[in-house]
Amino acid sequence: MAISVDTVYKTVLFILNKEQRGYMTPEEFNKVGAQAQLEIFEKYFEDLNQLTRVPQNDMDYADRVSYLDQKISIFKNVDEKNLESSETSFDLPSNTHIIGTLSSNDIELQRVSRNEYYNIIKSPLTKPTLSYPIYLLESGRVKVSPSSVAKVSFDYILRPVEPQWNYTVGTVGQFIFNTTTQTNNASVDFELHNSEQVELVLRILSYAGIIIRDPNIVQAAASQVQQANINEKS
Repeated sequence: MAISVDTVYKTVLFILNKEQRGYMTPEEFNKVGAQAQLEIFEKYFEDLNQLTRVPQNDMDYADRVSYLDQKISIFKNVDEKNLESSETSFDLPSNTHIIGTLSSNDIELQRVSRNEYYNIIKSPLTKPTLSYPIYLLESGRVKVSPSSVAKVSFDYILRPVEPQWNYTVGTVGQFIFNTTTQTNNASVDFELHNSEQVELVLRILSYAGIIIRDPNIVQAAASQVQQANINEKS
């Protein structure tokens, strides 16, 4: 599930031209497109946090949580690490946004702070065991104790990969779109849920000074996206 970077860029250019707001180069588009995507992604977690503060006994709440979870599920991953006795730590992927539960042999590891970690492992009374393992997360690296933990399973959420509208230059200086499937310098689609396509266009337009609250702009963006999707399928 992805949103075509080419469709979004062409829609942005169409509306900029329609509103006589100039032009956005591919480089400018890639930069603001990445920022717009990250803003939408981070808002998922802000919305989830707000939902935890409202009554949770109605269908509307359940539907909203389910819909947000559907959008976030694109970025959810599950992995496991085999640990050698001499190596009790491992690195998370560099674009990890949130780490979930860590477990070993169906026993959950307790996350602790740096001070807690070193105080716990030094004390004979609180020293971690296979029944009560702990871990420390610092700068994207997970440190596990005790050293006898052989395997760790964990779930995590990755940040979306930055989109790229890449191109080659034609004989008359025009930009020719590189598809996402070609071998060299391929473009990269947006990783957001398909339902975010119009919102993505509007956020990018806002960086170009377009007033996105204007209903005509919203309608134009929605119409262009819909037509582009039809063209892609035909």
